[in-house]
Amino acid sequence: MGKKLSEMSLEELWKLFPVFLTEYQASWKEWYFEEEIFLKKAIPQAVRISHIGSTAIGSIWAKPIIDILVEVPKESDLLDNKDLIIHSGYICMAQNEKGISFNKGYTENGFAEKVFHLHLKYIGDNDELYFRDYLMGHPDVAGEYEKMKKKLWKKYEYDRDGYTNAKTEFIRRYTEEARLLYKNKY
Repeated sequence: MGKKLSEMSLEELWKLFPVFLTEYQASWKEWYFEEEIFLKKAIPQAVRISHIGSTAIGSIWAKPIIDILVEVPKESDLLDNKDLIIHSGYICMAQNEKGISFNKGYTENGFAEKVFHLHLKYIGDNDELYFRDYLMGHPDVAGEYEKMKKKLWKKYEYDRDGYTNAKTEFIRRYTEEARLLYKNKY
């Protein structure tokens, strides 16, 4: 019997769960919609549940992990929702005063067939929606993003933080453009 995930070092976790990309899969939308229905029942305070990340774009290579943004009212307590999400099969990965990150589909044997990252935030803290919409409306920029991700993939295959950090400036730049373009859409 191997180690539990909670007993593994960061290096062991990154080896077990490497960064890898694949062509867009139509099933990602279905996975998202199934999980959205589940989450609406599990988190009654959710004001908006959104499919974010590259799997939501519909045209670019992505890690086969469905990113979901769950927004709750500012007057609610994130911690109240944390227990509901954990009780729904998610594992809490990180938290601060602005949000809590969870995942589901990580096992001691590697990734499950369906893998989810859930980002719990207060309503309006949703840059991810602006970035997603910008990429969907600007295929040339989505193509640049895909090209960059493919370049970073092998360099950071076993370093998720490095992979994420290497994309940060690109994401920040186009999120700012999207906020100007779409004004206060969300």
